[in-house]
Amino acid sequence: MIVVGSGPAGVAAAESFREQNTSGRVRILTTDRDLPYARPPLSKEYLRGQTDDVGLHPQRWFDDKTIELVHNTTVDGLDLAERSVRAGDRRFRYDALILACGAAPVAPPMPGGARARLLRSLADAAALREAAKDASTAVVIGAGFIGCEAAASLALRGMSVTLVAPETLPQEARLGSAAAERLRELVIQAGARYVGGVAVEEINDVGLRLDNGVTIDCDLILAATGVTPQHRLAADAGLDVRDSRIVVDTHMSTSTKGVYAAGDVALARHAAAGRHLAIEHWQDATDQGAIAGTSAAARGRRGMACQAFGAPSAKPRSSTTPGATATNAAGCSATLRASPCGTRPTTRLSASSPTMPTTTTTSASGLSQSGGLHRPMQ
Repeated sequence: MIVVGSGPAGVAAAESFREQNTSGRVRILTTDRDLPYARPPLSKEYLRGQTDDVGLHPQRWFDDKTIELVHNTTVDGLDLAERSVRAGDRRFRYDALILACGAAPVAPPMPGGARARLLRSLADAAALREAAKDASTAVVIGAGFIGCEAAASLALRGMSVTLVAPETLPQEARLGSAAAERLRELVIQAGARYVGGVAVEEINDVGLRLDNGVTIDCDLILAATGVTPQHRLAADAGLDVRDSRIVVDTHMSTSTKGVYAAGDVALARHAAAGRHLAIEHWQDATDQGAIAGTSAAARGRRGMACQAFGAPSAKPRSSTTPGATATNAAGCSATLRASPCGTRPTTRLSASSPTMPTTTTTSASGLSQSGGLHRPMQ
């Protein structure tokens, strides 16, 4: 089996397959140079310099399970007829293929947008943290959870931070007015300045210009302007793709037998909802990966039951994200970690570290969970 992508969906897929099939070769192809890691801490504890421990598992875990990691590998194409994956001048043949390609950050479209830093990978976070050491001022573009968290984390480092966004209140359409107002207050309490109702017209070598004519000089610019699913491989190969996501059934099967998809790149049918749902949540990515791995292992084996996404399950299994433990609807034990997002004021005249309140959300697989305010990254 080959897995494309080393996020929580990809790692859960490999683990689940290995639990059901102890002899087949399992390889994870990843563009990352690092061991698989959790993305939620990258905009919080890692960026603040409070931890370097973001790995999902140590190398020995993969060795013990005979799961091969193929790093620094970009998959260029799929040959579904030949059942192979092309990466440069190498070809990897498979009996089962799981696409867990995730999503990639979107660079801001305005002139000079390429000057802005992006935050998705551990390498991105490491470069941003290093750049912050020599910076005293920063602008964060975008008021999603990643933008809010990154702005707070940079402020905690003692920087003067301005968060700019087109929304008057951060994520008002998604969270509602009351929650959005509270989120804005928390960003301000953390020490960052929130400027809403504006758009960035240009990024230049000294800062940026807003559409209201205001210019902001700064040492560092981070664009947290969203991500797009990495569906191109699937589309080019002829798999069914809708709204930039790979269409799969409740067992994560694509339109081609033996090929599965999970995580941010998948548009999965939810058993309880009775329709396809686009999911952007680490727990659902883990659930989908586990289901995809089990489905791949069960292919051609009679009598082996496979869990359906969104259906109840009584069998718990381990999760790939560290923290406290709960059980999700796909039968995986979910590990949760509260994520404080508070920082000290940028005035530097006094120090306070308010903590983002714990919020409860429900993943599409049906798991209610508590944690810090964040949009988890797969």
